[in-house]
Amino acid sequence: MAKAKGKTVELVALQCTECDRRNYTTSKNKRNIQGKLEFRKYCKFDRKHTLHRETKIK
Repeated sequence: MAKAKGKTVELVALQCTECDRRNYTTSKNKRNIQGKLEFRKYCKFDRKHTLHRETKIK
């Protein structure tokens, strides 16, 4: 039997760089992506598209 290699998918939150609120959550494969995720997504508090960076879910 093969050994279980552990959890490779991790849930992360995306935090807006302008208002510092966590607006989105997504999953990330830790083996394929070593750096932090960055997306331009819509922030409903600023009412515009802003840069969102990865943070941990508490």
